Amino acid sequence: MSSSHNFSSYPPFFRPNQPQPQPQPQAVEFDSDPRPKSCSLPIIDFEALEAAHLSQVCREWGMFRLTNHGVSAELLTQLHNHANKLFSHKFEWKKGIPTTPMLYFWGNPALTMSGNAQQKGPPPADRHNWLEGFNVSLTNISHFHYQDPLLESFRCLLEEYGAHQTRLAKAIFKGMAENLDFPPPKSTSYLSPATGIIRVYRYLRCPAAERRWGIHEHTDSSVLSIIHQDQVGGLQVFKNNQWLDVEPIHDTLIVNLGDMMQAMSDDEYVSVTHRVKVNRVKERVSIGYFVFPAEDGVIHTSNYKPFTYADFQAKNELDLKTLGAKIGLPRFRK
Repeated sequence: MSSSHNFSSYPPFFRPNQPQPQPQPQAVEFDSDPRPKSCSLPIIDFEALEAAHLSQVCREWGMFRLTNHGVSAELLTQLHNHANKLFSHKFEWKKGIPTTPMLYFWGNPALTMSGNAQQKGPPPADRHNWLEGFNVSLTNISHFHYQDPLLESFRCLLEEYGAHQTRLAKAIFKGMAENLDFPPPKSTSYLSPATGIIRVYRYLRCPAAERRWGIHEHTDSSVLSIIHQDQVGGLQVFKNNQWLDVEPIHDTLIVNLGDMMQAMSDDEYVSVTHRVKVNRVKERVSIGYFVFPAEDGVIHTSNYKPFTYADFQAKNELDLKTLGAKIGLPRFRK
């Protein structure tokens, strides 16, 4: 990418020559090894989904590469092309997009700390994630229509992609639920396709890539998350006390388990810790699908006090506001 890059599409905070705060050493840690090893993620063939193998991978990794998933290469290419066109528009134009069903944000994937109208206060400047994105609710997405042809085309693609993600999530969860012996009522309340959202991220070029993150290390709050990344790379997973690069392979999806799945499994399955690096010369686009339990579905296990996802979110928001960090599952341990 040339040095004549048009930075008017970037949120002002991330544009060149903006004064950037120095990160606090105690708050943000960086690796002494700039070249982590690549990991060979376990592979799950969706067309030959085998419950015992799936269970082993969920216990040992909490993340896997999904093949033969039935999402066409054409749809994935169109999604990324449309995302790149949208992100290349001026920042002010993106801010003006109606917030339903596609909410623009920047600086943090947690909407309570993002750069949009719902913001309750920005994170500390050195905790800004070097990204922007769209948070897309799949609920009733077919009922909304944009007059702008690019936005409407993107909405249609997201609707089609969301239907695929719902199909995959339901089948993968069914395999996990069978292995964990969930009774039917639990299976119904523990995964609610109606809660599904898509987040489309653009990780911005960063001149101080060795001192910033696309997303800081975290676990997802979801039941499970399904990611498609472009070919730039940057996703890392923490395994065996080291960070490993998750290399992009175009026709595969990355599935990782979230906090809700770990709690439901009574800690048998792993909510995997991961993060995203930024790049000095290239932008990166990834498309994530996240699905959650039913709002009133109570998680009952031996290791945790009974709680709902709404309880979990309320604690997270309070911790983010008061502590600047998510504590997550430890808040609910017995």
